[in-house]
Amino acid sequence: MSSVNTHSDVLVVGGGLMGASAAFFLRQRHRRSVTLLERELVGRQASGTNFGNVRRQGRDLAQLPLANRARAVWGRLPELIGEDLEFVPYGHLRVCYTEPQAAALDRHARDVQPLGLDLELFSAEQLRRRWGIFSPAVVAGSLSPHDGHANPRLAGPGFARAAQRLGARIVEHAEVMHVERDGAGFVAHTADGARHRGEQLLVCCGAWSNRIAAIFGEAVPMDARGPQMGVTEPLPYGIGPSIGISSPIETEGLYFRQIRRGNVVFGGGLKGPALPEAIRAYVKPDNTLRQLRELRRFVPAFEHVQLIRVWSGIEGYTADTVPVLGPSATTAGLHYAFGFNGEGFALGPGVGDVMAELVATGATATPIEPFSIGRFAQKVAVPA
Repeated sequence: MSSVNTHSDVLVVGGGLMGASAAFFLRQRHRRSVTLLERELVGRQASGTNFGNVRRQGRDLAQLPLANRARAVWGRLPELIGEDLEFVPYGHLRVCYTEPQAAALDRHARDVQPLGLDLELFSAEQLRRRWGIFSPAVVAGSLSPHDGHANPRLAGPGFARAAQRLGARIVEHAEVMHVERDGAGFVAHTADGARHRGEQLLVCCGAWSNRIAAIFGEAVPMDARGPQMGVTEPLPYGIGPSIGISSPIETEGLYFRQIRRGNVVFGGGLKGPALPEAIRAYVKPDNTLRQLRELRRFVPAFEHVQLIRVWSGIEGYTADTVPVLGPSATTAGLHYAFGFNGEGFALGPGVGDVMAELVATGATATPIEPFSIGRFAQKVAVPA
């Protein structure tokens, strides 16, 4: 294929929800030209294979301002982009099996209130009266009433089409092989021989982002993992909120939501293998069997539900479980948004909005300092 050279004000590498929404918000901010490069299809990896939670509770407190901003964007759909991503604000409910964990839910509710998140706490009896589905082993719960869930398969492509309608250039099947600094800007070389120039560069290609960061001397300790996802046969519809177990025990981890067609989507707990270079992630059968056991333990009415499909994806996890978000610590004009540790979908449109603001103006109203890539810089010993 012959080389096709493009020159953009901003070059975005990675066509997940964060990259696509960043392209959209950049065009909204009248950046004169934006090009997004995606190795496969937009929304193909973590953004399209996750659970679909749009939640704020249960997050590290440093993420709450970003999560609040993201929730505000979700709440403006579909008017904002002209497409329905099936976001429903039916709430996010966390429940637990032990009194110490109930106390942890209570502490979290107190901690997040000054940050703009009001949670409703429930006893076992109140949960029974409100929902009536949980095992007697469940002792308490916490509801974030204005959160909810959306369809991951629609989100990234929906924002990409909206960005395209505003004039962004979306280039799929454009695998970036190398990126280099070129004068005052950057050049991305793709597998088809094309060169794409950008005055500024935003890297948000998930588990593959570290390869580009390393080029600029900012390697991040991280690995890839595969979420273990499944969906059941359709059941009579009756569960509105997204629901999860709050537990320090990883094997107890489970979350589920019911879509309008009646199917129950679930995930959580142990991760499976993910191979970024091979672009493959796998579901381990023993993980699925454990999830089904936990699902039945959690909600006894699911005892005989039939499983119809399982899947996985490739998610990037940083060594300190904190995402990388913000400007490069070494290179002017370079920005990052990756390493969200399996919790990035809900934040996605907020990240796109924040990064567009940062790239366009050099600052952002949402505090992102805790997520700086500079925290991984090696400390050089000073001779005595």
